[in-house]
Amino acid sequence: MQQPTKNLRNNILEITTDMIKSLREETSAGVMDCKKALEEAKGDLSAAISLLREKGIANVAKKTDRATNEGIIESYIHGNSKVGAMVELVCETDFVARMEEFKELAHNLAMQVAAMNPQYLDEEEIEDKSANNDELLLMKQAFIKDSSKNISDLVTDLASKVGENIKVRRFSRFELGN
Repeated sequence: MQQPTKNLRNNILEITTDMIKSLREETSAGVMDCKKALEEAKGDLSAAISLLREKGIANVAKKTDRATNEGIIESYIHGNSKVGAMVELVCETDFVARMEEFKELAHNLAMQVAAMNPQYLDEEEIEDKSANNDELLLMKQAFIKDSSKNISDLVTDLASKVGENIKVRRFSRFELGN
């Protein structure tokens, strides 16, 4: 990736189009948002990604009250056909519900439920709040395909990218003999 250059006449950091393009490919953020983030981060791509992520999380938080009447129900049956899971992933519009990224997220969530057997969606469902139950909470579990992210991060990342409220409404896991 091209490094930022200093305009010696004005002592201003110049953000190149290649830098903006790289950041857009990484984050799917708008051109102006990428440019502003790169300027704030003084040309540091990883710092710009962090800035955009924080901004995206803030934007997602503003949208949590919006109605989520569209979505999909995704199922996953493990290869041995003895464990399966269903997940209801909801969003605001049918347009987002038909996106491949949305469908992929729903599928990954169903695999997560089958593999990790969460008992609750989030803290709101737990009666005994004093116990540390993070491994039992789907939204706090580390993602099975990338342990550096948790399930809440995955949902928030996509919601930020598409600009809609996205929620896991419910899930169920089935295991033969249980």
